[in-house]
Amino acid sequence: MGKQMENKHIRTGFRAISDHRGFTLVEVMTVAVIIAILAALAYPSYRHAVRLAKRAEGRAALLQLMQQQERYYLLHTRYVAFAADSTDEDAKRFKWFSGESAAVSAYEIDGAPCAAESLQECILLTATAGSARVDRRYNDPHCRVKSLSSTGMKLPADNNCW
Repeated sequence: MGKQMENKHIRTGFRAISDHRGFTLVEVMTVAVIIAILAALAYPSYRHAVRLAKRAEGRAALLQLMQQQERYYLLHTRYVAFAADSTDEDAKRFKWFSGESAAVSAYEIDGAPCAAESLQECILLTATAGSARVDRRYNDPHCRVKSLSSTGMKLPADNNCW
């Protein structure tokens, strides 16, 4: 008789309740709500961590470029102004973006004489976040523009940016 019952189950497609495996809609929705809450809590922390990493990228690029400018100054007794669209051969030696390539960089960097001074005296390196030539998606309203001069002046003076 057991064999006949087994065949009946196969024939009709009927499954016994004890064989039922899976999740109910309530269980799935509970898990979905928990995941949404965790994501909502984690996202601001993630954005903050990304912003700190991008700021570090900008700082490192400014410091590296200033070292290059200082080496150039030792050889030529002047600094070099540069920008993304520079055509001068000396200016092309300096990388105008902060990352591995312009497309993934957070900052566009340029070098210009300090206010009321010549390139023999001072250079001001300025990093601008999310400009038209680099990753536009990056936006840092607190530290959008940061600068470093050959005299050691850092702007903005806020330690969160530097």
